[in-house]
This record gives sequence, C-alpha cells and structure tokens, in this order.
Amino acid sequence: MTHTEDRLPRSTPEAQGIPSSAILAFVEAAEKDARGLHSFMLLRHGNVVAEGWWYPYAPEYPHMLFSLSKSFTSTAVGLAVAEGRLSVDDPVLSFFPEDAPAKVSENLAALRVRHLLSMSTGHDQDTTEKLHQAPDGNWVKAFLKQPVTHEPGTHFLYNSGATYILSAIVQRLTGMTVLDYLGPRLLEPLNIEGATWETCPRGINTGGWGLSIRTEGIARFGQLYLQRGLWHGRRLLPEAWVQTATSRQISNGTSLESDWEQGYGYQFWLCRHGAYRGDGAFGQFCVILPDQDAVVAITGGMADMQPVLNLIWTHLLPALGPASLPEDSAAHAELDRKLASLALLPAQGQASSPLAEKVSGKRYTFAAKRSPLKAIAFDFAGDEAICALRDGWGEHEVRCGCGAWSMGTTALNLLGPRPDVNPGVSRAVAASGAWLDPQTYALKLWFYETPFCFTLTCKFVNNRLKLNLNMNVSFGPTEWPQLVGQLTEAS
Repeated sequence: MTHTEDRLPRSTPEAQGIPSSAILAFVEAAEKDARGLHSFMLLRHGNVVAEGWWYPYAPEYPHMLFSLSKSFTSTAVGLAVAEGRLSVDDPVLSFFPEDAPAKVSENLAALRVRHLLSMSTGHDQDTTEKLHQAPDGNWVKAFLKQPVTHEPGTHFLYNSGATYILSAIVQRLTGMTVLDYLGPRLLEPLNIEGATWETCPRGINTGGWGLSIRTEGIARFGQLYLQRGLWHGRRLLPEAWVQTATSRQISNGTSLESDWEQGYGYQFWLCRHGAYRGDGAFGQFCVILPDQDAVVAITGGMADMQPVLNLIWTHLLPALGPASLPEDSAAHAELDRKLASLALLPAQGQASSPLAEKVSGKRYTFAAKRSPLKAIAFDFAGDEAICALRDGWGEHEVRCGCGAWSMGTTALNLLGPRPDVNPGVSRAVAASGAWLDPQTYALKLWFYETPFCFTLTCKFVNNRLKLNLNMNVSFGPTEWPQLVGQLTEAS
C-alpha cells in the first residue's frame, strides 16, 4: 500500500464542527506570534480538516522529531510489555549486568523501567552528554556509571539518556532496534513510511531523539492514541497502556500557565485543558485532545515552544464544537488559499550588484582554527549563484536561487565537530541568495528535513570577505564570531 493510497480521510472543517475562520485565525496568528512553523495538520473525528506546509517544507518530506521520538520509544516498551517480554517493575540493572559499575549504589539498584519511562530516575542532570563522551561508545555503561542522587520515583528530571536506555532494553530483549521492532507492530499498520532513526556507536537507536517521519505520520500516531490503541478496528496497543502512559506518573511543577508543569506520564507530557502531547525541540508536536476528539500535528523551528501551544488553546480549542456546522464556502476557500500559499521567504534583496563580476570566481580562505568554514567562493555568472564551500570534511557546491529556493542536497556541515553530527551525510537543502547592498551578499541555506536554517552574510571589502554566520535555532549559540577571509586565488 502506498503513502497516497491510505491517506487519512479529508473533510471540510464545518462538517466536523469547526469554523474555517477559526483555523485561519490560528494560522495567521502563528505566522505573527509563533513564527517558525514548518507544517500543521488538524484532525477532528479522524478526518484531516486542515493541513499546510511552509515551502520548501512539503508533505512528502520527513522532519526531525527530536524528543517527540520519546513517545515512539515508550510505545515500543508498551508493546514489549504486552508481549510479556518485560515488566515496568523490572530492575534496569537486570538487563545489563555486564555493564554495571563495580560498586552499585542503593538508588541504582532500585532503578526500575517505570522510572526511565516517567523521567524519575533520580539523576541530578540529564545524562545525554555523558553518553556522547563515552570513550568506548558504550552508552549503557556510561549511563549506569552516573550517580543516582535521589531515590528513583521521587524526583522529576528530563533525561534523554533514560529514553536511550529504554531503547537499549527493547533491543536487548528482541534482538531488533526500536525502529525495526515498531515496523510490523506500529509503523506498517499506521502506514508510516520512510521512517529513519539515528543510532549510537553500537547500533542502538538513540530513543530519546533521532526519529524522522512525515507530518501525517505524526498525526496518525496521535490518532492511534486518541483511539486508545485501536486502528481500523484492530488493537495495536493495549488500552491500559495508553491510559497509563498518558496519565500523570510524576509531578513536574506547579505553574498553571506552563504546559511543561502539568505532570508527566510515560514519555508524554500532560497539557492544560485535559490534553496531552509528545513534543520535541524547536516545535515538533503531537497534541491529543481527548475531550474534543482532535489531534494537532506540528513541525517547526522555533526557540520558544509555549506560544504555539497558547495559540492552540486560544484559537482552535474553543472552535471545536459538538456538532457539524453549515458549510461556509467563502471562509473555507479563504482558508484553502492561505494553506496553499504558505512559504518561507527566500533571501530578500537585489538580484545582482556591480561587484558581482569582480568577485565571481574568487576564493576566500578563513584561517581561524575554530571556524566551521575553511573557504568560500562564488560564481555569479548564471541565473543561479553557485557557492563552493569547504568545511573540515571537504568541498561542497550549493546552487542558490535568486528570489526563489533552489532545491538540492549537500553534506556541508556548519556545526563543526559534534557528537550528534555525522560528517559526510548529505541532507536536503533549499538555497537562496540576494545582494543586500552593493557590497553584501546574503545566502540562506534551509535544511528542510530539519528545523535548521543557516544565513551567511558576506561583505566584500577589498581583498577580504567579512562573513557573519547565524542560524535560526540551536541548542547552543545561534551566532558565530565574524569570520574574515583572505583572497587566496582567482579563476
């Protein structure tokens, strides 16, 4: 069965009790107040009533999920429990006796699977960085080595390393990665195709991050949970597991305004308004509203994730009425036009500059040791500018559209040596460039299967190039110190 043959059913919003005008208000507010959405899909009563992608993002492309991956790992554990492979009360050390530290603390001995699931392992800090630093690549051993300061089950700490251990447990018990294990049990029945998942050095899916799927796959996953584990009348996941995983297992704060302090289940966050969700960094959301029989799937690239949830509560939640509404063809047409025209702006500026011919073919080299770029050169001769960039792993050519996006792939790595970056791996990229002024050319590189966009602002001054590099979102700084490149050769 192909991706298009088993699409979720489509419906007008009004037929499912939602005014098209309310969805339009959400989309317009998101563009104004929660900028950074890449895709949006709203399901009501199992029907897609609205969907849109901000070009170059599109329905057929997967998107990095970051920590939304955790909810899929939790689901794999639930399936393994249903198959009798383990219990949530099993000691974690029982799965990895060979990796246990020489001296096992009382708290480590008390660590159970359910503590991994509920982020109540007792650690004082997220263990993920320690996993990446493991010199032998044994992340399990590195995790078990970390001090368990608190009694497990008493202290909430968001800990992606805990989810990795869940993935490792599933692989230890089944002989399959979480991705392979979920294949026939979840992904294939839901028709989620083309899923990929990053692995640790020993070939274990990272669990807490690293999954990439399409937006509709996120929506299907949410719909399965909304239907309490049933799909087309077939039970894929035990109802009791869905209930437990999406119920408060531990408190994580007291704020009435934050959707990160309403309690935590088994790798699901509880929300305000009786909703719950899986979510990932920079705006990857699967929001389930059981009382309204609705699912919201979102991908994005935003530094602050609370505003988009606020907009769901402000615009969509009150609009989810109990009965169908009269069709509003004018409002529906306006919504359709808006959703069909969503796009991220390419580089804005002039198509050319008197300086373009002079610098075309010139190569500039950066001497700074920590520079993510070693050299850069431009060819402005054709309709598209061609940018040749050298990083620490080789030379990369990118075609840059003028006033539009030019689609391609590149293995360019502007993040430098990092444990979560695999050099040499090509990623889809949309590139655009424009002259901001006669001396300054700006290049935008949007990696549209990820949240990330890099902007390179290049100012040509005599025989030097001053380059400012920044990115839209990041786990660290979003700007690099200015790079100064020296002219080293000419064509």
